[in-house]
Amino acid sequence: MGDKYDRLKICNQLCFPLYACSKEIVKRYKPYLDPIDLTYTQYITMMVVWEEKEITVKALGDKLFLDSGTLTPVLKKLEQKGYVKRSRSKDDERNLIITLTKEGEDLREEALSIPGKMGKCVNISPEENKTLYELLYKVLGSFEEDED
Repeated sequence: MGDKYDRLKICNQLCFPLYACSKEIVKRYKPYLDPIDLTYTQYITMMVVWEEKEITVKALGDKLFLDSGTLTPVLKKLEQKGYVKRSRSKDDERNLIITLTKEGEDLREEALSIPGKMGKCVNISPEENKTLYELLYKVLGSFEEDED
């Protein structure tokens, strides 16, 4: 039988390796994102905008698990760089629409090599990668269920 404090040991916490891996992965993106002048948060934002072409801030935040307080400065910076345009919805002024610009579309070409370079940083098999991806999204899905 273990010590009553075993549950408080960091080696028994799922949150710690998730936190540490996330931090390390974001750190490894930096040398690939610096040449295209994006932070990691700007990069993941652009990934969604590249896919959607036009999206509300709310929908973007839902996809990225980010609140508008975090997204607003990121989107302002991306607009200053010319990659997106922010505008109010004509149907509902409360909705802010993010639209990909020509410069933003061009940036997509520059970012094309990043996923392959990052894939070499994580030393797991394609099967393990798929399993980890599925497990992480299962965990994220459980958080969404808690909000309902």
